Amino acid sequence: MQHYIKGLVFLVLIAFFFSCESDEARRERLAREEQERIELVKRQKAEEAEKARKLEEERKKEAERIEKERKEKAIYEKYINNTLRTGATPYAYCYGRNRSCSGSRCSEISVRTPSTSDVLVTIKSDGEVVRHAFISKGSTYKFKLPNGTYQPFFYYGKGWNPEKVMKQSKCGTIKGGFLEREVFGKDSPQSLVNNILSYELILTQNGNFSTRPSNSSEAL
Repeated sequence: MQHYIKGLVFLVLIAFFFSCESDEARRERLAREEQERIELVKRQKAEEAEKARKLEEERKKEAERIEKERKEKAIYEKYINNTLRTGATPYAYCYGRNRSCSGSRCSEISVRTPSTSDVLVTIKSDGEVVRHAFISKGSTYKFKLPNGTYQPFFYYGKGWNPEKVMKQSKCGTIKGGFLEREVFGKDSPQSLVNNILSYELILTQNGNFSTRPSNSSEAL
């Protein structure tokens, strides 16, 4: 009986507590709860939208990666066996075509390439390209130049891609480069006075020419 009375008192207290909540307080409480519910829904929608955005972003990146690989493969298959004739000047739009030199004040630079590699040769004077030529593997090409000081550069590789961007120059974008086995080499500046300078390029076991190393920015 005593326990029954205690339980009854407890229920009365709960009923009293709820009955003490005014209509205004109840409206405020319900409004607050509704606002919290609305904010929760907003957060959930925002999280779902963010997840969807990230998934779409990942999908686009994957699609771009696949497309890039497809294009690279197509370019590779198109140009991997491409070569040019000996004496071709692929950068003529920028450096001009090779001029000849005749008379008593001329010298010559002769370049023979390895039997296993094509080479693009550039010859600079005072830091500017004054001659250049593509020399197919196992071939020889001779540059005729006025007497002076010249520095030759050798760009070796396989598979000539005419659309490959190499560098930005004063004359614009230099396009044209190898797809595989790229190596850049150079010799020191040489002073020529009515003489012939000959190079026989040799490919060593580690893939480098028997010349000093260089790079596209310096050689082109």
